[in-house]
Amino acid sequence: MSGPGQPVDAAVVQRQVRDHLFLNFTDMGNYKDADIPIFVKGEGCELIDVNGRRFIDGLSGLYCANIGHDFGSEVGDAAKAQMEELAYTSTWYVAHPRAAELAERIGDLAPEGLNRVYFTTGGGEANESMWKMVRNWHQANGQPQRTKAIARDTAYHGTSLGALSFTGIEECRTPFEPLPIDVTHVSATNAYRHPKGDDPVAFTQALLEEMEQAIIDAGPDEVALIIAEPVQNSGGCFTPPEGYWAGLRALADKYGALLTADEVITGFGRTGEWFGSIRYDIAPDFIVFAKGATAGMAPLGGVIVHERVAEPFVTGKAFYNHGTTYSGHPVSAAIGLKVLDIYDREGVVDNVRSNEAYLAKRLNELRSIPLVGDVRGVGYFWALEMVKDRDTKQTFEGEEADWLLRRVLSQRLYDDGLLCRLDDRGDPVVQLSPPLIADEQMLGRIVDIVGEAVQYASDEVQKGMPAS
Repeated sequence: MSGPGQPVDAAVVQRQVRDHLFLNFTDMGNYKDADIPIFVKGEGCELIDVNGRRFIDGLSGLYCANIGHDFGSEVGDAAKAQMEELAYTSTWYVAHPRAAELAERIGDLAPEGLNRVYFTTGGGEANESMWKMVRNWHQANGQPQRTKAIARDTAYHGTSLGALSFTGIEECRTPFEPLPIDVTHVSATNAYRHPKGDDPVAFTQALLEEMEQAIIDAGPDEVALIIAEPVQNSGGCFTPPEGYWAGLRALADKYGALLTADEVITGFGRTGEWFGSIRYDIAPDFIVFAKGATAGMAPLGGVIVHERVAEPFVTGKAFYNHGTTYSGHPVSAAIGLKVLDIYDREGVVDNVRSNEAYLAKRLNELRSIPLVGDVRGVGYFWALEMVKDRDTKQTFEGEEADWLLRRVLSQRLYDDGLLCRLDDRGDPVVQLSPPLIADEQMLGRIVDIVGEAVQYASDEVQKGMPAS
């Protein structure tokens, strides 16, 4: 047996993983003859592997380690104190102080009117919980036939079957179809690939016209929900054009649907505001959150509910027919409260605001590399799209994309000590989402490594890709 602070036997851990542990979204056959990366320690914006190598955590774990890896003792003390006082009670017919306080503090940070919080253990579960409230709300308003939703292409909303219905990534969906929710997927806010993307006004109009037509085609009295991320992750940090979210709000109101901002990633400072809904002046009925709520230090997510939607449930006119064992878990809630204290004390959101312009400038300098077709993002949430030809925007597909991302860029970035995301669930992108505590020097190191790796990959492409 081993534990924190004790020496780690790399060979033992490799065997344990190979023989017993399922990894997430991983072709484990790739590790048949190769070691699995094993991380054993975190410091600041860096992770340290079992061999003592240091890596910059350029993706904040999975967009969640917002305060990096230096506050574990402080957060651990809060968790220990809570466990000594009250390790567990449910929020079924009863409550406890930590969940109550955390709900109030999150409501205070959210846009006006979004005051009620239902807690979950993560983002996918939060989307499931939100959808069940949507259904119950329409039933309470005499419209049980509203069972359909509109979401966006390439978007990721979770892997449980309800959340997967919203997810617009074909390879995630196809093995599990038919899915339980009837969802129409419309275009994401990908200005780089849209024929009207160079004209923001026309682009917004085209997107909203497509959304309205999707509602009409699905049946205006059957659509229950429109769901989207303020900045879409999958596909590579698609930001919304001006007027887009106001248009979604207007369409939801016109056709009697509810509107959800999925802020599992964009919540808690990632965009330079507490929520992306604040940055983009979104007026949703629900905000779904997770990840940054505990800075990745405990499983916690939830749904922030607008008072107009909560009203029938909190007055007894309707019943929210849902619940889980760990909703509002005392230890997770105590950790969430301590993390919010750290956000405030360390000025984490202000740090993102202060450094956004520098990060944007440095990343846009990489447009000089022929491989870089587009640079897009906001706050500490950015993507570089890779193209074969910048004039035609010709993309990499299939085996070429796999070669570029997984055999060339991935290896170079890993060798240079940077962990980030190489994604081809849309067009190939390098995605960066550093801890929100990263200073200008750390951001500069990240961009330098990315620039050198992308230049190397561009040179390799010029030499000629391997025949398929």
